[in-house]
Amino acid sequence: MKNILTEEEEETLKRYARGRVLLAFDFDGTLAPIVREPAAAAMRGRTEKLMTELARLYPCVVISGRARADVMKKLDEVPLRAVIGNHGMEPSPQLRRATWLVALWRAQLIASLPRVAGLIVEDKGVTLAIHYRKARSRPVVRKEILLAAAELPDARIMEGKMVVNVIPAGAPDKASALRSLCKRMRCASAIYVGDDENDESVFALARKGRLLAIRVGRSTRSLAPYFVASQGAIDRLLTKLIEARTP
Repeated sequence: MKNILTEEEEETLKRYARGRVLLAFDFDGTLAPIVREPAAAAMRGRTEKLMTELARLYPCVVISGRARADVMKKLDEVPLRAVIGNHGMEPSPQLRRATWLVALWRAQLIASLPRVAGLIVEDKGVTLAIHYRKARSRPVVRKEILLAAAELPDARIMEGKMVVNVIPAGAPDKASALRSLCKRMRCASAIYVGDDENDESVFALARKGRLLAIRVGRSTRSLAPYFVASQGAIDRLLTKLIEARTP
């Protein structure tokens, strides 16, 4: 992985910025810091200001694991072209079966998971997120969650940062959402910035070209070819993208 914010890679960023490029971002851990209470996540004031300026220069979208209505509330001051929620599933008119599945999974998990302080089952309408950040024995709790989740019918299990996501098998992912948005907005290329396991499907698209994939935080296991050192570096990346389009 290469640091996209070094002088050596500055031309790479500028080359993408010159074209008809779509800018796409994850929210938690990317535009906003990871926090102990997921509901309290928010962009810093500086980040929000930069994103607002950026969205006036480029077509910008957010593709989040949060429910779409939830993340939209946190972005309502930014003039985005689109907001995609639930790991690429929302919006879609074909979510009735997913809603039924989530209700079934939730009941099964409540019955099978141990009553552990700090374990939260979040119902996001068409997916579930089982948070264990606030649990004491995280490795033990994680193992219990994965064992219980493995028994759920028609489910795809995807881990994140102190969370286990339960998603309908065969559901759209972030990669399919990004491809669809590029086509709809007639963008020849894209820049995508994310930080977690659910962003890897997008990072994999970089191998086919026309995508600059940037991970927040370096990881030898990631498919992203570029990174920024931490979430705190996101403002510098946004600034460089603004400068690339500003005379």
